[in-house]
Amino acid sequence: MEDAVISIDIKKEIFSANGKIVLEIATCIQLGELVALFGPSGAGKTTLLRMIAGLVHPDSGKITFGNEVWYDSEQKIALTPQQRHIGFMFQDYALFPNMTVKENIRFAQPKKDERKIYSLLEAFGLNELEHRKPAKLSGGQKQRVALARAIAREPKLLLLDEPLSALDSELRSGLQDEIQKAHRQSKTTTLMVSHDLAEVFRLANHVVCIENGKITASGSPMELFSNSDISGKVQITGQVVNIESQGTFYMLTIVTGINQVIKVIAFENDIINLKTGDRVMVFTKAFNPVVMKM
Repeated sequence: MEDAVISIDIKKEIFSANGKIVLEIATCIQLGELVALFGPSGAGKTTLLRMIAGLVHPDSGKITFGNEVWYDSEQKIALTPQQRHIGFMFQDYALFPNMTVKENIRFAQPKKDERKIYSLLEAFGLNELEHRKPAKLSGGQKQRVALARAIAREPKLLLLDEPLSALDSELRSGLQDEIQKAHRQSKTTTLMVSHDLAEVFRLANHVVCIENGKITASGSPMELFSNSDISGKVQITGQVVNIESQGTFYMLTIVTGINQVIKVIAFENDIINLKTGDRVMVFTKAFNPVVMKM
């Protein structure tokens, strides 16, 4: 394999909501990518993240990061999570209950930097909560602290297990911007588990679809999920995930509330003040789809 990839080739028998399955994953991820692991619950996505992190060992196989061997069952190599220098945001947040918000973030920093702590507090809307302990935080607030702490570690690999699932749509949209910004600035390789197709479109440049322990598809969000047909008579609401100029008109890609992907033609007047992440209503007027920002 090339040096500039994470190479994963593992097998592990796991128990899911659907019973016993064999998680069998073989894939390569380019360093610097933001990759979404997408698929139904119980498919093995979270277990895969935990094996990459070193929290769970495969039954057999090999995981490498560039030139570093993180796990090799034949060579009996199994680096600890600390040796892998990762940042991991767990579904249950795993915050230190005896530490304040600020202390949780500071603890993760390899080199203590108050300026960066306050920058993260600002980015994730935690300024007024910096002296609170986790017991005094809501689920959404805990989620933001956990995400800020994972980024504070300045990892070479950031693992996010449904990072924004407990947040309302407005806050989720804002934090999607922050994740995207942090990823671009740090160039950290990021693997993210998500069930939200709009989130996948907005954040990921590569998607690995996993079902029943196996990879069923891999590619860009547009390649995997877009329907080539232009939607006709529709009356739906959804989120804009892509706006692409086609010269005299624009092609909008919209993810509906039931994770359907549709494409709608729009013109200059239709997209004034419209941007990716906005929620819109698509309705029919004189047999042509019209987009209205909500």
